[in-house]
Amino acid sequence: MINPSELSAKLALDTQSVEALRQSARQNSPEGLKTVARQFEALFMNMMLKSMREASPQDGAFDNEQSRMYTSMLDQQLSQNLAARGVGLADVLIRQLSSSVTAPAPGKQAGPAIPALIPPAPGTGAGKTDALQPAHVQAFQTRLGPHAEEASRTTGIPAKFMLGQAALESGWGRREIVAADGTPSHNLFGIKAGGGWDGKVVEHITTEYVHGVAQKKVQKFRAYDNYADAFRDYAHLLRSNPRYQQVLANAQDVTGFAQGLQRAGYATDPHYADKLTRIITQSLSA
Repeated sequence: MINPSELSAKLALDTQSVEALRQSARQNSPEGLKTVARQFEALFMNMMLKSMREASPQDGAFDNEQSRMYTSMLDQQLSQNLAARGVGLADVLIRQLSSSVTAPAPGKQAGPAIPALIPPAPGTGAGKTDALQPAHVQAFQTRLGPHAEEASRTTGIPAKFMLGQAALESGWGRREIVAADGTPSHNLFGIKAGGGWDGKVVEHITTEYVHGVAQKKVQKFRAYDNYADAFRDYAHLLRSNPRYQQVLANAQDVTGFAQGLQRAGYATDPHYADKLTRIITQSLSA
């Protein structure tokens, strides 16, 4: 018999205990139901923390694989602690699932209809569980989706890929480049104003990597009247600049698209391709 109290002491996203939680839900009712509901609440909290961190990509001098690993471990334990205090989700799940307990067959113990709550354990062959999309991601995708679709028709690049890049460059629209007086530039892609640009510009402090070292610099960026113009200019840049030919050639592959942009010098961040790939594959819906 599995002890639910022992399982609840584990990290929120301990994949070794996923199948054990399933068994606990079946064997120990109602204790198993409560344990699984709390673990699902912890999972939900961890997804929120992860989404918040991805919305603000870290590109500081101390950002590396080790720091990201320990940050992930901290988020896991923090989500478990928050779930232990409770935010109300577990109680709602318990009430709903308790009503779905079916009468036991002869010789069998009744159990809650809980398996769909917990992600499938590795190797079980169960289908992939769709992640809950945060509200700010939904709003970003809904607001800018039509402009991305228009740009997709002219470049062949999936709208989702361009939305992912706009999200990375602008922090889901929350770090959009603005003028000194606060006027928005509508520049979601961080496109600089080079010698061939004769439109409006804004100056902004940005992080550039020189030989792998992060440095703060003041740069001039293009400014647009609206987001539609920003997407159109982005599409024109990729089509007209020869350095992005390989990007267009790999337009249907997420990794190829992200790595192509980095190789072409779109950004100096050495982790740009990895960050963009994660946003496209993990945060945006199809």
